[in-house]
Amino acid sequence: MADIASRKHDHLDLSISGDVGFRKTHLLECVELLHDALPEMRLADIDTSVELFGKKLRAPIIIAAMTGGNDRAKAINFELASIAEECGFGFGMGSQRAMLVNPDVKDTYSVRSVAPTALVFGNLGGVQASKLEMVEVADLAHSVGADALCIHLNPAMELVQPEGDRDFRGILGVLGRISGELRLPVIAKETGCGISASVAKRLHNCGIKHVDVSGAGGTSWVAVESARLPEQANNAGQAFRDWGIPTAPSVAYCCQAGFETIIATGGVTSGLDVAKAVALGAHAAGIARPVLQAFDNGGRQGALQHLRRIEGELRMAMFLTGSRTLTALRTVERRIMSPLSQWILPV
Repeated sequence: MADIASRKHDHLDLSISGDVGFRKTHLLECVELLHDALPEMRLADIDTSVELFGKKLRAPIIIAAMTGGNDRAKAINFELASIAEECGFGFGMGSQRAMLVNPDVKDTYSVRSVAPTALVFGNLGGVQASKLEMVEVADLAHSVGADALCIHLNPAMELVQPEGDRDFRGILGVLGRISGELRLPVIAKETGCGISASVAKRLHNCGIKHVDVSGAGGTSWVAVESARLPEQANNAGQAFRDWGIPTAPSVAYCCQAGFETIIATGGVTSGLDVAKAVALGAHAAGIARPVLQAFDNGGRQGALQHLRRIEGELRMAMFLTGSRTLTALRTVERRIMSPLSQWILPV
C-alpha cells in the first residue's frame, strides 16, 4: 500500500506544478462557432442545464477524476466534491485501486457526506476490473455511493511504470459484461490518450453506451509517470509523452459511433472549450488539472471562482451563437478548421 500512497502523492505534486502537459493541443481551437449578431434573447434566457445519469446538472461540467487513497487526497476530494454539490456540477473520483489493496482508505473516496445529491462517478481500471467478480465491482461502486462507474483504459500510462500492468487481454469483453450486468451506468474512460474511431466502434458494439474520451491536450499521464523515474530510466516516457488522439477528434469519433453519453475531458480550460466540445457532440466536459491548480493556489474560493468563470464563459458562448439550450448548441453553425479537419475526414 505504501507504494500506491507514494505514487498518489507524486501524482498530485506533478499535476499541480510539474512539467507534465501535452506539447500538442486538444484541437478544440479548430472548431469555429459562428457569431450570431441577432441572438433575439436575454442573457438570462440561457439554460446551461443538462440531465446526466438521472441527475440534473446546472451546467455540463464535471470536476474530473484526480485522486484518492491517502489523507491528502481525501481533503482534496471532499473539498472538490462539496464544490460540485454547491455548484450543481458532477464529480469524478480518482482510481479506486487503492481500496482493493487496503479497504481502510475507503473514507478518502466517501464524499457523499459532503455531496449528498451531486452526480458522482466511481473509477476502476480495466485491468483490475478483469480480475474481479461482478459482486466485487458492484461493491466497489456502491460503497462510495457512485451514480455511475468509470472503467478506465490506460495502457500507455501503465507501460511507462516499471511496476505497471503489461497484460491487457480480455478488457473489451469485461467492459461489455460489466455494462450488461452492473445496475449502474458504465463509462469507458481513457486517461489522456483519447479514443480512435475504431476503438469507439468496438466499445459501442460491445454494449458500452457511455464514454469519457479523455483525449490528448491536457495532462500527459505518460509524462507524469516518466517524471517519477530516474533520468536514465525515462527515455520511453519522453518518447511517448505526446502519444494520443486529441480531445476534439475523439469527441467527433464517439459522436459518429452513436454513444448515449459523451464526456469531453482532456485540456478543457474555458467555457468556450466546453461550448466547442458540446457543438462537436459532447454532453458534458470534464476538467481536472486546472481545478486542482486553482484549489492549490486559492483554496476552496479559488476553485469556485475558476469554475464559475468557466460556467460564465459557456453562457456567453451560447448567447453569442444564439443557443438558448445545450440542445441548440449541438446544432449551431460552425466551421471545422485544419488540422482537425484532417483528423475527422472520412477514411
